[in-house]
Amino acid sequence: MTLTAGLACAADTNPTPPGSDILNGQINLKSVSATVDTVVHDVGGDASAQAAAAGNVLNVVTLQDTQVRNNQFVGSAADIRANLHADVSDVSGSVGLVSQAVCNSADVSTDPNVTSVSNKQICKASDPTAQMTATVSGINGDVSLATTAIGNTFSTDTNAPHAPVNNFQRNASGTFAASNTNVSNVGGDVGVTSTAIGNNAQIVHYATP
Repeated sequence: MTLTAGLACAADTNPTPPGSDILNGQINLKSVSATVDTVVHDVGGDASAQAAAAGNVLNVVTLQDTQVRNNQFVGSAADIRANLHADVSDVSGSVGLVSQAVCNSADVSTDPNVTSVSNKQICKASDPTAQMTATVSGINGDVSLATTAIGNTFSTDTNAPHAPVNNFQRNASGTFAASNTNVSNVGGDVGVTSTAIGNNAQIVHYATP
């Protein structure tokens, strides 16, 4: 009885540390393609269309001490493509069109005392490519057309007082974004963007008392 009680007491004084230990490994070796062909006419509200293709994607959200180890790889035989073809007219509201191709994507958002993030992303895809061909006319509201191709993208935000980050990104692929658009007769604002990025990282560490 004395031995059993002693063991129980020892177990109670060494509890398992609270928190999240997240180990993510993703490998994509094949092509990924998303295509949208759409015709939109006579809409009373807003109109939107999106084509999105991604090799590997990770999203982490925690409210406790967290350790994240992320490893993402896309092989050379993979082709990441997003194609959006749209004919949009006579819309009472606003129009939003998005074509996005991403090789590797990771986002970590935490709200603890300690956060440790290790991120490794390697993109060897032949060509993450985002294409948009659009004709837009007769729009009462705003028009937003966005074409984006990214090799590796990583973001983390935390208010943890201790938040070490180790980030490694390698893009060995061609990265292409192409937007061919014709916009006319718009009552609001018009925004057209075409963006190609090899590696992108955003690290936000909020101030703490």
